[in-house]
Amino acid sequence: MPFRFRTWIFAASLVVAAAALGLATLIVGWRLPADHVRSFGLSAVIAFGLAIPVAIAFAWLSSVLLSRRLQTIAAVARQYSTSTRARPTYEYGDDELGTVARVLDASVQELGQRLEELSRDRARMEAILSGMVEGVLVLDREGRVQSVNRAAQAMLRVDHSALGRLYLEAIRHPDISAQLATALSGGRAEPSELPLGRDGTRTFVARAAPVSGPSGGAVLVLHDITDLRRADQIRRDFVANVSHELRTPLTAIRGYVEALADVPPDPDETRRFVDVIARHTARMERLVTDLLRLARLDARQEPIEMAPCDIGQIFNAVQTDLAPAIEGRRQRVTISVADDARMIRADAAKLHDIVRNLVENAVNYSPEATDIHLESTQHDGLVDIIVADSGPGIPPADLTRVFERFYRVDKARARPGGTGLGLAIARHLVELHGGRVRAENRAEGGARFTVTLPA
Repeated sequence: MPFRFRTWIFAASLVVAAAALGLATLIVGWRLPADHVRSFGLSAVIAFGLAIPVAIAFAWLSSVLLSRRLQTIAAVARQYSTSTRARPTYEYGDDELGTVARVLDASVQELGQRLEELSRDRARMEAILSGMVEGVLVLDREGRVQSVNRAAQAMLRVDHSALGRLYLEAIRHPDISAQLATALSGGRAEPSELPLGRDGTRTFVARAAPVSGPSGGAVLVLHDITDLRRADQIRRDFVANVSHELRTPLTAIRGYVEALADVPPDPDETRRFVDVIARHTARMERLVTDLLRLARLDARQEPIEMAPCDIGQIFNAVQTDLAPAIEGRRQRVTISVADDARMIRADAAKLHDIVRNLVENAVNYSPEATDIHLESTQHDGLVDIIVADSGPGIPPADLTRVFERFYRVDKARARPGGTGLGLAIARHLVELHGGRVRAENRAEGGARFTVTLPA
């Protein structure tokens, strides 16, 4: 046993030895002659008197040294309690107390490293969850909310106050609550599509699964499939519309071909039938051409050649191209081009197609004997090309959908003309130029289409 640790034991032994010596002196003194007793007792008293101070001094010194070591160990413990795990420079010693202190220090260091790893893992997990577009909600085995990321907060309309509460108090959707109840009981619920959101227009797939292990619990994952469902619906509508647009001229062509084959040939009747067949064939050809062009635009395969363009000349060229339709409906076209918005850098052919599609749409949907206004203005380094008509306007709910393929505002009304792809092509061509197009209603009546391009 090291000397420093057993000093207090030695001092205590001296005190006990001195007391034993005094007691033995008294016992022996009863049997020795008087002179021997006097000499022996004096020596014992002197020895006892010297042993007591020495023992007390050794005990005091040992307690001071032990107290200092304990205070140093306590200071290191307080340093660890403040989350500072710097290695102390103090040497604990080689005795049992030092061994215990070193073991505790190593345990604290190892525990601190594990806590730091857990903290890093938790921060990493929270960063991953906060960056996910899927909503994630975690419950403990008692059904209390342990974690909910930002996406789940928006989907379920909950906030951080839901943490620590039972899921039945925080989540009001019965289908989700049923899935979580199944997962908490150890079962696996089938994924289900649910309408969520304030207006119920968004669709989500909810999947709840139990958490394996002694801790238990459940995890709910919400995936927003609104865009997928909308894209699927657009695809279905597109197929149905293409089928309808092709079936109508094909039916007419087939009918007139059968009529030509059945009736005796009449030059005038034959010419009329052939003209109808040619007209429907041209319509089908234009539809196929527009579909192929949309496919190229979607695949970013449409080349663009930028050059200075005169917007006034493009307005006049479009008016000339559509003159038969405009005159047939007794409509009037007015043109207004600002001096600072006359020239623009763009692809002239594609800009002509943009304006033509917008003007053709205005001609088809405006009543007879009404005005169509073409205008270009500049502001903040941008050029606005405006096509305004005097028609019935567009319902507010349809303003964002008029640029979809084959979309009709009035679904009960037959298409007045064109293939139904003009506005979709115009939007793609505008985006190809780095611009944007929007539709709105005029205060005085009618619709206004605005194309914004960099000047």
